[in-house]
Amino acid sequence: MHIVPQSGGWIEVICGSMFSGKTEELIRRLRRAQIAQQHVRVFKPAMDRRYDALDIVSHSEQRVTSRAVTRACEILDLTPSATQVVGIDEAQFFEPDLVDVCRELARRGMRVIVAGLDQDYRAQPFQTMLLLVAEAEYVTKNLAICVICGNPALRNQRITAREGRIVVGGADAYEARCRRCFRPGDENPELFAPPADL
Repeated sequence: MHIVPQSGGWIEVICGSMFSGKTEELIRRLRRAQIAQQHVRVFKPAMDRRYDALDIVSHSEQRVTSRAVTRACEILDLTPSATQVVGIDEAQFFEPDLVDVCRELARRGMRVIVAGLDQDYRAQPFQTMLLLVAEAEYVTKNLAICVICGNPALRNQRITAREGRIVVGGADAYEARCRRCFRPGDENPELFAPPADL
């Protein structure tokens, strides 16, 4: 149970692997704020066009209307002072200046809810998420289910040969894997052999 601050703003971070329900949880919290008649603004990075150019859409097709921005600093200009709750999805795609933006929104008295991957396909932390976790009052870490063995999954196994740290994709490009079944650097799923004891 969280102790809800009585005045001022705060930051909540929802992190974890792909397919762990981060966006669903973000949408759930935003919908509850909307039901409570709070003034809500929602943002996503413009580079994430997987399911919709504007709306935030979960893998299970839940959606909420949002605004796509190229840089984190745009969020400050697009958030009126009457806003009570700000939602930001796919935070790992923003530069670390997103942390300053979230800090400023919280200073203005807003509840800031941020969702994003905490690790890349090599199991290395995304700097923006790492800094947000340190800054946040509340952190929720979601786990997915490993597609190989069914254990709790915290890693993102890339299954496409596309290169670069940032490859925007869904089930066509990634699988959720547990610590044991994760194979960094193996982007060909046909070459993957599960651990011998499975």
